[in-house]
Amino acid sequence: MNLSSYTKEFRYNIKLAYPVVIGMLGHTVVQLIDNIMVGQLGPTELAAVSLGNSFVFVAMSLGIGFSTAITPLIAESFGAKNHTKVRQFYVHGLILCFSLGILLATLVLFSQPALTKMGQPIAVVKLAQPYLFWVAISLIPLVGFQGFRQFAEGLFQTRLAMYATLIGNVINVILNYLLIFGLLGFPEMGVEGAAIGTLISRFSMIFFMAYSVSKNKFFKRYNRNLFRVKLIVNDFKKIISLGFPSALQMFFEVTFFTSAIWMSGLLGKNPQAANQIVFNLSSMTYMVAIGIGVTAMIRTGNEKGKGDFNNLRRVAISTFLLILLMDLIFCLLFVSTNDYLPLMYLNTSGANVPPDVIEVISMASDLILIAGFFQIADGVQAVVLGALRGMQDVSLPALLIFVAYGAIGFPIGYYLGINTTWAINGIWIGLLVGLSVSALFLICRFQYLTKKLIRQNKA
Repeated sequence: MNLSSYTKEFRYNIKLAYPVVIGMLGHTVVQLIDNIMVGQLGPTELAAVSLGNSFVFVAMSLGIGFSTAITPLIAESFGAKNHTKVRQFYVHGLILCFSLGILLATLVLFSQPALTKMGQPIAVVKLAQPYLFWVAISLIPLVGFQGFRQFAEGLFQTRLAMYATLIGNVINVILNYLLIFGLLGFPEMGVEGAAIGTLISRFSMIFFMAYSVSKNKFFKRYNRNLFRVKLIVNDFKKIISLGFPSALQMFFEVTFFTSAIWMSGLLGKNPQAANQIVFNLSSMTYMVAIGIGVTAMIRTGNEKGKGDFNNLRRVAISTFLLILLMDLIFCLLFVSTNDYLPLMYLNTSGANVPPDVIEVISMASDLILIAGFFQIADGVQAVVLGALRGMQDVSLPALLIFVAYGAIGFPIGYYLGINTTWAINGIWIGLLVGLSVSALFLICRFQYLTKKLIRQNKA
């Protein structure tokens, strides 16, 4: 095939991806605003949010990763025009998502005492504890929201989640502004206020999504007599068999990045604050990869349902080329603006800027250079993984990701960060290596699997 056979898919890929990207970016922009608001209080408060979120991100990865199993199952059933099966996976998926949200929130709440035993700065831990409490509870509406979201996206309806997220984000920004600084008669709650704003906004998201799905005419055939749907053990098993490895995939990735937060905390609050700045910036660009990865998952799942494996391979490769092009642009953006981006997060006004603030900005500027180069590997591996999920190939990719992150990237980051003068830069070099190896492994898996399916289909 020539290049145009892939690039002609860019327009449709972007049409599917942009609502996901906007929704995810909206969520990340709120985190950016949170960090900027909290950063005005000081590096200690910024580090506290980073530490508290490190626990929640791990739990969130399990919930979101598990829920992604719903989309390819819905997309495949929809491609095969089996609407009864779509409805069954919708109901079973919702039950599992809400149950998992409650379980994860409970586990995070019980993990709070671990904050004091991790060798982190005492002042940071003291602020992180109340923050973690409220954000842990917010996992229940968040994972429940994912159940509705994955159902809608499996049917190519990607805009609803975008609208829900944008509404939730507006609520989050307003509440954070009022509760962090105590404006308009609201109590001044600092870091804890940011967490309460997050909790309320996530409840608003799930209420909007549930209402929209119930009233939208497109979903009418799937909403009939939902409470009368017969629960089938094999359907639960099907979702779990795909969801568990998918959860592990995301768990390994988030834990890999979370380890950077914990390791940077061992170096002190300033490296931890610098790490949070660059982590937040990288998360924003990663949302584009997530959106295109969802597109890859939806389209490959749909083509799998049709049994057209040649077209499956073609549309998947088109998403790989699209994210490669976009991440090259992000890389250039990071490298060319590394000295300016950290200035958004900390207060540098006035004649006497505190030494801590100057040190954090300097560290973050160096890290942004490294983060610029791993944009490419991070984006490619995310989109290839989305395509493999759409093909319902999740178990071996989970193992490959574990090897790339746990056996290669983490040891390199730990050694360079803790045992050499490279310090926080060494930790991020480990992240870069892990992501690059993961991208290579997953591309090889995709090549092998799609060529095998095409050969078998011809036979």
